Amino acid sequence: MSDQTATMTMDKGLDHTIIGESTKSFIDGQKGVLEYVGIDIDTLARNSTFEEICFLLWNDRLPTESELTAFCERLRSHADLSPAMWDALLALPRQAAPMHMLQTMTAMLALEDPDCDNQSREAEEAKAVRVLAATPAIIANFDRLRRGLDVVRPQAGDDIATSFLRMLNGAEPGEASARALDVCLILHADHGINASTFAAMVVMGTESDMYSAITAAIGTLRGPLHGGANERVMRMLQDIDGLDAVQDYVLGRLSRKEKVPGFGHRVYKAIDPRATYLKTFAESIATETGNLELFHMSRRIEEIMESHVGDRGIHPNVDFYSASTYYSLGLAIDLFTPIFAMSRNAGWAAHALERHEDNRLIRPRCQYTGPHGAEWTPLSDR
Repeated sequence: MSDQTATMTMDKGLDHTIIGESTKSFIDGQKGVLEYVGIDIDTLARNSTFEEICFLLWNDRLPTESELTAFCERLRSHADLSPAMWDALLALPRQAAPMHMLQTMTAMLALEDPDCDNQSREAEEAKAVRVLAATPAIIANFDRLRRGLDVVRPQAGDDIATSFLRMLNGAEPGEASARALDVCLILHADHGINASTFAAMVVMGTESDMYSAITAAIGTLRGPLHGGANERVMRMLQDIDGLDAVQDYVLGRLSRKEKVPGFGHRVYKAIDPRATYLKTFAESIATETGNLELFHMSRRIEEIMESHVGDRGIHPNVDFYSASTYYSLGLAIDLFTPIFAMSRNAGWAAHALERHEDNRLIRPRCQYTGPHGAEWTPLSDR
């Protein structure tokens, strides 16, 4: 019996497998480099908006002023939910996990789209626009409903970050807070072929649709080995009894060979380039919102970690400072990963559209390790 996999290479986590070409993001983990379409992430975080980043990832270039205006207007035209979608949101169990809720509501968007099975580039991008635009209202208002508050619908003229915070808190957000969230969305928008992006590409590779691809990506992001790292960072900060207790807590975890949430990365062996600028915003937002002790605790953890394990390439990643930033913005901890998904909609769609243009069904092989020639026995003889 021949085995066609005998000459193939085993790569369980696909760490050393290139599955295709992409123009979307470039990562050099050894040097700590991240670029979107060739532009370094720090420059984009300092100068761009999340909407501009979405256009960049989907079109491989920055928009002109008129193109950006048109793109933002297109997003705003889909920001509100239909009556049926509002009814669905109202009917969801209040105790539902936010990521399960988001996955369900994203899948439901397909039910109202007559072009759901239209596989043209234009139709798939239109689906991506609908998901990207509707997600802020879905997440913010689910949180309001479970807190016993009335829904707040999107307001004309708001960008995504401002709209989300206005709906979440029922008030005009401060300029610094809206900009901080916008920066977080930029930093999380894309990151190569990570697990959730790969899931979206697998679905799109079957010639399914964008709603299905993003729904699969959300389910993948929910896994604790992928999304949720900033949630664990925040819970760690809450477990520490103040600034004076930080050193004993961190050294205790290290002595027990336990991981410290928010440190280290599967790709980066240098400092995560997304964390550099975010640290500045984390301090300013913590100061503005009265959460400065959280920032000081975070900085102390970073100092201790750098002195003990920094030489091993274990540095703070983007999740470390996004945790205190999100908390300072008033986000419940279990909303951190849905916000990640709200941002990563941009990258998921970008790679799904790219796959759509040059598609091949993704079908890896498996090394069979079971028996051969096994006998079947009747049920009465087993």
